Amino acid sequence: MATYLWRKYADYLFTKWEKTFLWDMIEPYRKPKSFTPLVTIYIAAFYSGVIGAAITEQLYKEKYWEEHPGKAVPLMRPSFYSGPWRVKAGQVPPSE
Repeated sequence: MATYLWRKYADYLFTKWEKTFLWDMIEPYRKPKSFTPLVTIYIAAFYSGVIGAAITEQLYKEKYWEEHPGKAVPLMRPSFYSGPWRVKAGQVPPSE
């Protein structure tokens, strides 16, 4: 039984080596992978973000108008920016 198992293992290693050798010879002649799926995902993600930002800003404006009818809506604070916010009453200070 041990001899049978060793023989099967040797056959497995040989065929594995043989397959690797053949694929390594063919590899330089293969067609390169396409970037189309990646570019499509990036474009979809970008436009999803743009649409999401537009919807968020519109909801912000509508909520502000309900609470303060007839007033100008101030700029919305950025969602993903935690740095200093120097805009006062919708106007950027002249020093910047």
